[in-house]
Amino acid sequence: MTLSQRAASPVSISIVIPVLNEALGLPVLLSSLADAITDWPRSRLEIIMVDGGSTDDTLALARSHVDQLISSAPGRARQQNAGAAVARHDLLFFLHADSVVPVDFLTQLDGAWSSGAQWGRFNISFDSSQWRYRLLAWLMNWRSRLTGICTGDQGLFIRRDLFVRLGGFADVPLMEDIEISRRVRRQQAPCCVRGPLLTSSRRWRTQGFITTVLFMWSLRWRYFFGASPQRLVKLYYPGRDIEGKQHD
Repeated sequence: MTLSQRAASPVSISIVIPVLNEALGLPVLLSSLADAITDWPRSRLEIIMVDGGSTDDTLALARSHVDQLISSAPGRARQQNAGAAVARHDLLFFLHADSVVPVDFLTQLDGAWSSGAQWGRFNISFDSSQWRYRLLAWLMNWRSRLTGICTGDQGLFIRRDLFVRLGGFADVPLMEDIEISRRVRRQQAPCCVRGPLLTSSRRWRTQGFITTVLFMWSLRWRYFFGASPQRLVKLYYPGRDIEGKQHD
C-alpha cells in the first residue's frame, strides 16, 4: 500500500503510556481519555500502559481503563519501546501520565494521518492560567516548530512502520525524545497539531519557575554540545541511583 493510499484510509491508533508510581495524577488522564474515546471505533484504538515497577496504586487504577497492561524494565525509553513492541495499530501515540488530552485529540491525529504526516506532536499548555506558564508553553511550541525537535510532554506520535525502521527509542536514561526527534526529522519535518495537550506544571511549581526553566535549558544545551544522557541524568537526579529510572 502506498503512502497516499494509507493516508486516505482511516487511522488506527495505539496509545502508549509509560508509568511509574503515578497513582496521584493518573485518574485525571484516564478520565480525559474516557471522555475523548467515547465515539471512536474501538477496533481502531488501543490503550497500552507500560509499568516500570510501581509500588503504589497505579496498576489497580489503570487495569479497567486500558486494553493492555504490561511491565518492563524502568526507564521511559525502555517502557515506550516495550509498548510499541506489542502495539497492533498503525500510528503510535506516546503519552505521558501527567498529561490531559483534548476531547478531539483522536480527530486531530486522524487529520495528521490523512495529511500524510510521518510523525509529529501536539501544541501544549500548562495546567496553570498564570501568564508565565502561557508564555513558557508558547516558547516551547515555537521552539519545536523552529528546530523540528519534539519533547515527550508534547505527545509525540509516529507511524509504527517508521518507528520500527528507526529502531525505536535509543536505550538512554534521559533525552530519548530529543534523540529520536533528531533522527526522524531527517525523514520529514514534524506535523505540529494544534491540541492543546495539557501538561503538569508540578516541577516548575515545586522547584521554582525561573530555576527550572534555566536548568532545563542548560540540560538541553549540554546535550546539544555532546554531553551524554548518562551524565545528564545524574544532574537531573542528584545524589540518586537513577540509571534506567523514569524521569518526570
